[in-house]
Amino acid sequence: MPEVDTRRRNLVVAAVLLAMLLAALDQTIVSTALPTMVADLGGGAHLSWVVTSYLLAETIMTVLIGKFGDLYGRKKTFVISVVLFLVGSFFAGWSESMGMLIAFRAVQGLGAGGLMVTSTAIIADVVPLRERGKFQGLAGAVFGVATVAGPLLGGLFVDHLSWRWAFYVNIPLGVAVVLVALAALPTIRTDARPRIDYAGIALIALAATGLTLVTSWGGTEYAWTSPTILGMAAGSVVLLVAFVLVEQRAAEPMLPMRLFRGRVFTVSGILSFVVGFAMLGGITYLPIYLQYVRGESATASGLWMLPLIAGLMVTALVTGSTISRTGRYRIFPLIGSVGLSLGLFLLSNLDATTSYWVMGLFMAVLGAGIGLVMQVPVIVVQSTTSYGDLGVATSGISFLRTIGSSFGVAAFGTIYANQLPRNLVVPPGVDPRAIASPAAVHALPEAVRAPIVDGYAETVQTMFLIAAPIGLVALAVAFFLPEVPLRDTSRAAAAGNSGVGESFAAPPSNSYDELRKLVSAVVARSEDDPGPAVLRRSGVDLPLEQAWLLGRVYRASADDGVATPDEIAEMTNVPGGIFEPTLRSLVRSGHLAFNDDGYRFTEQGAEVFTRLVQAWRGWLLDQLHDWQEPDQREFAQALDTFTGELIESGRRLSHV
Repeated sequence: MPEVDTRRRNLVVAAVLLAMLLAALDQTIVSTALPTMVADLGGGAHLSWVVTSYLLAETIMTVLIGKFGDLYGRKKTFVISVVLFLVGSFFAGWSESMGMLIAFRAVQGLGAGGLMVTSTAIIADVVPLRERGKFQGLAGAVFGVATVAGPLLGGLFVDHLSWRWAFYVNIPLGVAVVLVALAALPTIRTDARPRIDYAGIALIALAATGLTLVTSWGGTEYAWTSPTILGMAAGSVVLLVAFVLVEQRAAEPMLPMRLFRGRVFTVSGILSFVVGFAMLGGITYLPIYLQYVRGESATASGLWMLPLIAGLMVTALVTGSTISRTGRYRIFPLIGSVGLSLGLFLLSNLDATTSYWVMGLFMAVLGAGIGLVMQVPVIVVQSTTSYGDLGVATSGISFLRTIGSSFGVAAFGTIYANQLPRNLVVPPGVDPRAIASPAAVHALPEAVRAPIVDGYAETVQTMFLIAAPIGLVALAVAFFLPEVPLRDTSRAAAAGNSGVGESFAAPPSNSYDELRKLVSAVVARSEDDPGPAVLRRSGVDLPLEQAWLLGRVYRASADDGVATPDEIAEMTNVPGGIFEPTLRSLVRSGHLAFNDDGYRFTEQGAEVFTRLVQAWRGWLLDQLHDWQEPDQREFAQALDTFTGELIESGRRLSHV
């Protein structure tokens, strides 16, 4: 792996965080702009697909991109993902029809899925393990900000520019990301040549799209009993069966069927699906109520959704902290499911006269319910899955949650499209096209406006009333979730998890990435600097600063066997002269040799360094005692890599 100095590393991290922010924002930024998009482009029956196409494409790319990065290099796949995202953004903003908008939202989703996964891998390449916990906090904050800011920014663009700027705003920021990536990203290509489960990916993509179309078109475009809907439903079921058969025989299945033999994974997967269904389903359609019924501007509708997001974020943070402290989690999905169902039922009582405080309280209840339950499935699965399946199991839970979100948006959209024509009474003499936008509706005289507003209110009430039993389904599922002892790594991840970030982010692409994330959380949470304990364990009779500097000499001399103070200074961002006295001490003690080229290890120095490496590995195994699986060679190899990264950690710089 090439050396990345501190300045370059910070530049890479900034670019990656910006890319993740763009991808996360576009999951929610369209929600408050949807009513205006429909008024401008028409095609209100297809409104749900503006969100669904993005989610489905993102999910498919999430599965593919990690392996493409291993094959062709992460720098190349990252830049291609940004370009895809920019192309989708530009043409989505330029759309002249709902069909064009939906198509280029899918292109955006492909780019976003690539950005999510590749960004995580790039950070693992350039950020030392000890500092990776800080990045996880930053990434969680990015997703939290995006969840809050998305609806608000969408509203601001609609009110003060145009809904098209919800997409155009990505262009200059994305170009900046590409330029930084080309200049600063190291070219890292692994030797691995993974086998990609193309058949499984194609089958699940077609099946999910078919079922989403059935949900979206049934009762709107076609009757539920029409040959088109019945044929599409039957075809989707056949594709699902074919997917199961293919996954049982694939060399590297995207979702191994053996995972479903475990009760924990099966229950957690169903729970994730249900929570995803409710989460984006509610967030996407609340602006319809706020703008058409309450007459709020797009900006104000984004602001009025903040109680929902606040409830979600607070309970997610409290849940993670409590799970980390107690190791118990089963109560949270039980309470959260009740809150989810209660929140949806309360929202079904919203009308034009509901006070703002009551409306905000109802939204906060829904958000709190979602926040209590949504991160538990991932934490539990990470505690019960073997190391070999850790990455794919985590990805599987996230995949099921995203598919649930797609179905939720589509199902809510179908209810909306079915109920609105029945409830909407357009007074005689009023052109139906003149009430397509919220502003046009509320510009009408009171007598004309009232029945139209009531029609929208009844439609939204029906949507949430039908959706309320979803929480009861989640409650029934949660009763089957067993309480198992949590691994220390999972408890650490629970404490550091932002909740919102974990909910919207794509998962790491493999077991190594997932375990590396969990280990970094454990290391970051250690109360004491592990350096002294490791030094005692090694039995090396050296001051801590000399032992630390041996690690830096090893790192600086990796290419040509020689390390200079300037090379060490570049990697530590500390003047090289500071290291000279310690380097001379190591020469006098026989651990290093010096000539005109620089410092080299002696045999004695190499032996001491090996003992330090072994001591670090032992310390890490002690921290990960619940992950020891000696029969899994990959696990031991991953620990060896972690040990090397820990030796290079910069935390002990303060002891120099």
